[in-house]
Amino acid sequence: MSDDLVLAVDGLKISIATDDGLARVLDHVDLRIPRGRIVGVVGESGCGKSTLVRAILGILPRAARVERGRILIGGEDLLRLSQRELTRRIRGKEISFIPQDPYLALNPVFTVGTQLLEIMRWHAGAGGNGDAGRRGHRVRLVQLLRAVQIPDPEVALERYPHQFSGGQRQRLLIAGALACRPRLVIADEPTSALDVTTQLQILRLLRDLANRFGVSMLFVTHDFGVVAQLCDEVMVMYAGQSVETGQTAEILDRPRHPYTQMLIACHPDRARDLTGIPGTVASPLAPPPGCRFHPRCPSVRAVCSAARPGAVVEATGHEVSCVLYHGPVSRV
Repeated sequence: MSDDLVLAVDGLKISIATDDGLARVLDHVDLRIPRGRIVGVVGESGCGKSTLVRAILGILPRAARVERGRILIGGEDLLRLSQRELTRRIRGKEISFIPQDPYLALNPVFTVGTQLLEIMRWHAGAGGNGDAGRRGHRVRLVQLLRAVQIPDPEVALERYPHQFSGGQRQRLLIAGALACRPRLVIADEPTSALDVTTQLQILRLLRDLANRFGVSMLFVTHDFGVVAQLCDEVMVMYAGQSVETGQTAEILDRPRHPYTQMLIACHPDRARDLTGIPGTVASPLAPPPGCRFHPRCPSVRAVCSAARPGAVVEATGHEVSCVLYHGPVSRV
């Protein structure tokens, strides 16, 4: 694994046993997150984004089975670690998480300081858990609350979650995610429960904090508008498959895969009509053969249902899995 990579997902294939049969939720997904970069994962609901996040965090349901693939951080395969190792060494320390709903993520019966300081005590570093360590944790947490623009951070630590607005709660969760100096922060649609003005403030804050603290970020969303404002790179997912990856500006300006093109065209800032994408996301219980988008694709060919197309890569790193794409490229 390159020193420039914080996280590498290689050929991840996951299925989940259900009462209705085997759900093939991820199909050979590849993902790279370089050091200091924000990578977006975008797609409709049901495309496998949350399953990918759960796999990285090691919190897949019991019925899930990893059929193949690796998830590497620092050269270590997370899929080979026990839950104890993941809890002690990885979750919260190497990889932290910003949840989707700030209203549900904080316990209403404990103060904010109690909850956030517990994260730091659990993953205590050189400062330890003694009095000096606790004072050091509190000092750092106050600094983080100030960095995320919480007014009167010393007083804020003694307050309860209901005494903060939705935007302030999300800022508290961002501070908690940064508390143990992680290599990677995973943000699962952290602005979806907020009003549009607060969304913009949180996105700007995330960008500023990523630059200031030098962390990498995996940002999960269904909104290309958010991707355009925040992400350096993006991976487009459809029905458990990664169909296109590359620099955000490159994909927004020159989307190759028909799904990416149609997804971008659905954004309110770009939509010419309200037709959207016909049909629904393929069911993981009975996914179509080959490219899973072909039943909805306006440019479908006979070969699309024969086998999943291989990835085609440009010199810029723009990668697309589609038989329609041709040009001066190499196949991988």
